[in-house]
Parts: sequence; structure tokens; C-alpha cells
Amino acid sequence: MDRIPILTMGQFLLVTIQVDMHDRLAMALQDDLTTRITTSRAKGVLIDISSLEIVDSFIGRMLGNISSMARVLGAEAVVVGMQPAVAITLVELGLSLDGVHTALDVEKGMQLLRRYIGAEFEESLSDVDDPEN
Repeated sequence: MDRIPILTMGQFLLVTIQVDMHDRLAMALQDDLTTRITTSRAKGVLIDISSLEIVDSFIGRMLGNISSMARVLGAEAVVVGMQPAVAITLVELGLSLDGVHTALDVEKGMQLLRRYIGAEFEESLSDVDDPEN
């Protein structure tokens, strides 16, 4: 597999990684995802890594980079389904994944994204109501 599928669900993009990640695949995912965020005007990205049993430092950094890039493009990213062994490995490697939102599973991740979108919507409404802006 040379590409990871990216599904559109309303305002969100869903990425389910079902294969072992290697460096080229991670780079392709980063490129594909940033392009899709831009073209679809997605407000959120959910990345399901529940099938990953091993995450090295490069893949860990890529998850952080993808999250940061999504935010710059106006979308929030949530990583879900992290196996305990993966979390332990990331901590042992010294990767704190600053700025990466996480949730236990897809359902909780979608709830988190909806909350982010709702907060953004309420904030934009308050800007319209505020004559100072």
C-alpha cells in the first residue's frame, strides 16, 4: 500500500491506519492530508492508530507535525486508539507530542472534534455580536 485512505465525514476527515507505517508512507499521508484539508475545508481530522503496534520516533514526530499543520490550515486533529505499548514507547523516546489532542477511541475523538468545532462556532458568533470587532 502506497497511500492511506482519507475519508470525508461532513466537516471532518477520518484516517484509519491499518498497516505498519514506514517513513515514506508517513510522508505521503502528511502531504495527502494537508491537501485534503485545504480542498475539503475540513474543520477536523481524526487519525485512528489503533492498529499500530509499533511507533518509532519518526512516526511519532510525524503525528505531531500533522497535528500542527492541520491547525495552521484551520482544522483540529485528534489521534485516537493509541495502544498502551505505543504510549509507553513514545514516552520512553522522549516524545511528548505537544499540541496533539488524543482520545481513547473513535467515538470519543469525534465528540472532542465536535466540541472544538462548537467552541469555534460560538467564538465566531460572539465576534459578530461584538461591535468592537
